[in-house]
Amino acid sequence: MPNGSAFLVALTASEGRGAVLINPMSASLEIAYQIADANVGAVFTTTALATRLPPGMTHVLMDDAPRHACVVAGGEHRDADLGAHFGLQLEGDPDAAGSEEEAAIVYTSAMAGRPLGAVLTHRALLHNARATIAATAMRPDDHMLAVLPFAHLFGLTVTLIAPLLAGARVEPVERFQPTRVAHRLRSGEITIFAGVPAIYVAVLAALEREAAATLPATLRLCICGGAPLDPGLQARWEERTGIPLRQGYGLTEAGPVSLFNRPSMANRRGSLGQAFPGVGVSIRDPQHAGSLPCGAVGEICVAGDSLFSTYLGNSTEGLTVRDGWLHTGDLGTMDDAGFVTFRGVRKPMFTRNGFNIYPVEIEQAVAELERVTSARVVPVPSEEHDNDIHLLVTGSATAEEIAQWCEQRLSSYKQPSEIRIEP
Repeated sequence: MPNGSAFLVALTASEGRGAVLINPMSASLEIAYQIADANVGAVFTTTALATRLPPGMTHVLMDDAPRHACVVAGGEHRDADLGAHFGLQLEGDPDAAGSEEEAAIVYTSAMAGRPLGAVLTHRALLHNARATIAATAMRPDDHMLAVLPFAHLFGLTVTLIAPLLAGARVEPVERFQPTRVAHRLRSGEITIFAGVPAIYVAVLAALEREAAATLPATLRLCICGGAPLDPGLQARWEERTGIPLRQGYGLTEAGPVSLFNRPSMANRRGSLGQAFPGVGVSIRDPQHAGSLPCGAVGEICVAGDSLFSTYLGNSTEGLTVRDGWLHTGDLGTMDDAGFVTFRGVRKPMFTRNGFNIYPVEIEQAVAELERVTSARVVPVPSEEHDNDIHLLVTGSATAEEIAQWCEQRLSSYKQPSEIRIEP
């Protein structure tokens, strides 16, 4: 589902049975894999996206939700009247009956070549949403401009669940267009905005094309996460717009947010911030799991009620939890005030436009093409996209054949920026 009110209707209609959140940018083969791996019985989608589903898959078309939906099963279409009004009460009690049941499943951590379905319980998501409200001081008069995909936990928790629990207004953006987003931020109506670094690069460029990039003081909070934030971009955003850009840190398995530069404190450029309310953060020895002193480089580890419960099938190919601590595979240092600075990764991945890229996943997909002997992915730093994907291939397949192969098998954000055929 794209962002919009229909997404929330679909999530509610899943009745808390473990809704698999499939990114609309996924390729057909990726969608088929997730559906089969999670044993999905039916898919909530739109007419435009339904063409990517496996043949014969039961689905519910939500183009006109919440007023109307259409169930497509066994080649037949059956209209479903959802009523003229759709009421939804978000209780937000992480300790209510059934809170330990599956709420959402998000595919991630393809470090071994295949994405794993991380299971998030109602309790985990609600704890993180409540922590988001507390850390950002969200209130009922806030107005969130939601550009991050709701199928991504950053978008789901920070820009949808948390503001709704706070009684705030959410304005979903189905498709990110920098000029339109810049216009909405200048309107004086938006109070909170969240994005990945690539989004801020694009919006700042759109603002700078106009006479003035200054944003109204009513925009009280700009949140950045999903990928390391360049301090230069952070400084330029604040200097041009007058609004601090506050960095946070999280990952799907952590539910997702673990660190943030809270608006109640001075913004520390270059820092991931301090631990979220109710979240434990520790810098530990990657080998022996013991905590390290202030200033020492080690693995960022997270504990608390927001953690995922398991991967589907209890897979051990992803991140590990030891003695209650999730070992993130990211490196960092912590000062004596609890502020964490990112120092790189030890897991085989990098980010592009805020999405995780696992080189082995792309390499294995390309290696399945005939006349490809080997494939290697190399990240090339880019301010606009975090990183560009350079694909180095040996074999007799052409670059055009490889590009077409990737388009059929990989999400749009996993497509190579450059394909080089090596002898």
